[in-house]
Amino acid sequence: MSTGFTLWLTGLSGAGKSTLARLLEAELKARGLRVEVLDGDEVRQNLSQGLGFSKADRDTQVRRIGYVARLLTRNGVVTIVAAISPYRKAREEVRAQIGRFIEIYVQCPLRTCIERDVKGLYKKALAGEIQQFTGISDPYEPPDRPEIVVDTSRQSPDESLQAILAGLEETGYLPQQAAKAVSVS
Repeated sequence: MSTGFTLWLTGLSGAGKSTLARLLEAELKARGLRVEVLDGDEVRQNLSQGLGFSKADRDTQVRRIGYVARLLTRNGVVTIVAAISPYRKAREEVRAQIGRFIEIYVQCPLRTCIERDVKGLYKKALAGEIQQFTGISDPYEPPDRPEIVVDTSRQSPDESLQAILAGLEETGYLPQQAAKAVSVS
């Protein structure tokens, strides 16, 4: 059985965490790894119904995701978490519990996330229709020392994916991929 690890993608809503999680999932499966994605929105619907968006509820959400990630990781699964997880202390708590944990900061300026507003949530938050919205009326605490940082306002999804894969290879979580041979006629 291969050794599992958790890739924890954190960043503002609309930064590109879910997109990158799905790209990573496909790439890691293609490399023969067992992979599971825990998307914050999906977990909230299925495992954390009834939780609101207070700091205590958000921390509970992160702990629940962390618990599932720890179980998967210890059973040899590469677990990709895509969750805002806005508070450093909660992320550090799950890092300590999981052990084989790589924090990936999906950096994207607030103004770019607002421009993207994929789900229409920023519009509602700015209009006061959503309270305790991360980045608007509730804080987001960027990681102090993430293992990998991508900037989705400057990188395409594929460029961000390649940066993450390179970081995983550099840290030894993934074996180095051999350069693809170019045939010359």
